[in-house]
Parts: sequence; C-alpha cells; structure tokens
Amino acid sequence: MSPPEAAVVERLDPLEPVPVLAGRPGDRELNDQLFGPVWAPTRRGWLVLFAFSATFAAVLIGAVTYTVATGIGVWGNNIPVGWAFDIINFVWWIGIGHAGTLISAILLLFQQRWRTSINRFAEAMTLFAVMQALIFPALHTGRPWFDFWLFPYPSTLGLWPNFKSPLMWDVFAVNTYFLVSLLFWYVGLLPDLAALRDTSKSLVARKAYGIFALGWRGSARLWRHYRIAYLLLAGLSTPLVLSVHTIVSFDFAVSVLPGWHTTIFPPYFVAGAIFSGFAMVLTLVIPARKVLGFENVITPRHLENMAKVLLATGLMVSYGYMAEHFNAWYSGDRFESFLFFQTRQRGPYAPVYWLMMFCNVLVPQIFWWKRARQSIWTLWVASILVNVGMWTERFNIIVTSLHRDFLPSSWAMYYPTWVDWSIFAGTVGMFGTLFLLFLRFVPSVSASEVKELRRELEHEAHASAGH
Repeated sequence: MSPPEAAVVERLDPLEPVPVLAGRPGDRELNDQLFGPVWAPTRRGWLVLFAFSATFAAVLIGAVTYTVATGIGVWGNNIPVGWAFDIINFVWWIGIGHAGTLISAILLLFQQRWRTSINRFAEAMTLFAVMQALIFPALHTGRPWFDFWLFPYPSTLGLWPNFKSPLMWDVFAVNTYFLVSLLFWYVGLLPDLAALRDTSKSLVARKAYGIFALGWRGSARLWRHYRIAYLLLAGLSTPLVLSVHTIVSFDFAVSVLPGWHTTIFPPYFVAGAIFSGFAMVLTLVIPARKVLGFENVITPRHLENMAKVLLATGLMVSYGYMAEHFNAWYSGDRFESFLFFQTRQRGPYAPVYWLMMFCNVLVPQIFWWKRARQSIWTLWVASILVNVGMWTERFNIIVTSLHRDFLPSSWAMYYPTWVDWSIFAGTVGMFGTLFLLFLRFVPSVSASEVKELRRELEHEAHASAGH
C-alpha cells in the first residue's frame, strides 16, 4: 500500500478490517468528488486515450465493412477449423461481461457493502463487453443482413428459427442478458442523473441530463418505486449470471467432438466467466481510481476482496482443467487422450496451452498471500495476465480441438489473417472508447449509494458508541 493510500485508511485497531469508505466525507464533499470528473474540463490525457481508442474503433468499422463486402473468406477459418477468432472473441467478451451483473445483482441481494463503489464500473463494463461480443456471431452467419431470421417474428414465408440449435439459445440468452443489464444500469443511474441535472451550470447539460433523468424528483414515492424496481431487476439478473454462460457452453458440450462433449462445461464456463470478468474490473478500476482520485471510496478492501474472488474462481477453473484431463485418461477414449495429452500439450499450439496454464492456474495462486492482495501493481499485472490466459483458454478449446479431426487426412493448421486481428483489436478499441465516454459524462461511482452507505456506517458507529 502506498503512503497516500495508507493515510486515507484510518484504523485504530490493527485487527479491524479496512473500511469500505475511508474518512468521514459529507454529502457536499461526496458530490464534489464523485461528480468532479463530469464537471471538470476535459483532460489532455483523456483526449489522448480517446484518440488512441477511437483509432482502433475506426479499424473495427473498416474491417467489418471489408468482411461484409467481401465475405468471411477473408478470415483464416478453414476446414476443419470452421470456428476460430469469431467464436473465441465472442466467448471471451461474454465472459468479461459477467462480473458486472454478479457485482451489481448478486452482491446487492446478499447485502455486500463493498460492491457499492465498484458496481457502476462493472455494469458499464458488462454492457460494453456484450456489445462487442454480439458483433462476432452476427458476422459469422456469413450473411448478416439476414440475421433477423434468428428472431421468431411472424413469418409469411414459414421460416422459423431452429430452437434445437444451441446457437439459437445463444441469441435469446445473450440478448436477454444485455437488455436486463441495460435496464439495471440505467435504473441505478437515475438519482445521479437528476443530481447532475440540478447542479450543472451548462444549459445544454441540464437539458441533456434532465431528459435522461426521466423527471426524477427524489420524492418518497419515487424512492419506493426505485427500490422495488432495483430489487426486481437484481432478482432477474441473478439467474442470468448462471444461465448465459451455461448456454454458451452448450455450443460445445452438445457436440460429439473430443474436448467439447463433456458435462463439466456449464459450471466450468461460468466460473471462467466470473474469473475473467473480475480481472477486467480490476484492470479498469485500478488506474481509474488513481486518476480520478477515488481512493477513499474505492479502498484497498474493495481490491483485496476482488483478489479473493480471483483466487476462488481461479481454483474452480484449475479444477475444471484437472477434471478434463482426468476424464480423458479415465474414460479410455483414445481420441480424448490424444487431444489432451498430445495435441494440446505437445502439438503445434502447445505454447498457447502452457501460457493458459501459467496465467490461469499459477498466477492466481499469488493471492494466497495478503501482501500480494494489497499490492496495487501485483493486482493490476495479475488481472491483465488472467484475461490473456482466458483468451488463450478459448483458443485452446476451439482451435486445438478442431484443427486435428478424427481423420489425420483432414488435419489443418489455423492462422489468423490481418482481418481477424483487426476486428479483435478494433473491438478492444471500441470497448475502450465507450468506457472513456462513460468516465467522462456519467458518474462512475454511484453517489446516491455511497451517501446511503455513509449514513448506515454512521448509524452503526453511533449505536455501538451508545452501548
């Protein structure tokens, strides 16, 4: 912990846990701090990062336009590797989006206070990640202008979606997840949007925030409806956390391909999604809290708790790896054994496999030590490595399982083309662009929830002092 952060966190008893809100800020001070990034003039650093991200977003638009105009033959996909970067990146982005709903919905229902300062970061990350994910299956259909056939609208031609296909399950699961997450995020924003409307000095800003605040006035009736809606959306979101990536795993598990046809995929995919999602939250929150000066509302306790979640989900993912290898050995299936013990470990893509093992199995083990959980740089570097590892995991599941088919005569190598890399890099740029716009124009920490938390902590302190 650096000296400034140590000064922020005041504890009389060394055994007392780090607080979720440091100091004793008042409502006015919290308003100035949490709304400050929105009111302040645009920083030069923000403009540089925005220009950098927007450049890659432009690359995405160009690569997608070229793909649609030319056909997905410009990708490196071949036979037997019919799925490659498109599905790898789809699953990776969907996984990243899982932490937002977990932090916001499940931790809200369990009344975990440490979610308060990071939930809006995570919710925004969820929305932007799912938006990137939806690009890939839309393009992978080959004729994206016919993607509306995937929806069960009244059809005079008698063309109805094939609901026996797990790819159709994806369409409904992911779109439902995005819609509920969007509503959950937007409902939580209403009090802060109204506060910005009432305190902004610009007429344009007052009108813009006023439109999006939907007439919020802070009356008791509005707060009552707000609480009910927020809890209902949290209840709807909670099963989606488990169902969405479970359904994504069915894309693979219902097949008969070695490495895919396994019942462990649903819980294994869900744990991996939470693993990568929390890692991305750490990757984004650590620099943001420093630049925006949020050290007293996003305290080391928040970061340490997220490190503990990374350790727990990393152990679940490691168990999934062990179960896969054990089943391949114990089943006696020579195709499964060949895939896990020959193709992945010693085949042409072996470096990707061992990088996955290093990032997803070994790196999280450092969080057994409290010193590592409290080191900002250790947390940040480990979170980046975890997301690299989760991307390589999806590469291993898809490419290494496909490139060596049952018949050696049909084996083929997969090499991504410049279009593959451009679309992937472009989605990262688009994600960064949207996230920077979010940081600039929307309060990234919920002021209303932090104020409520402050009052709860003060009430408990007075109650304990009275006893």
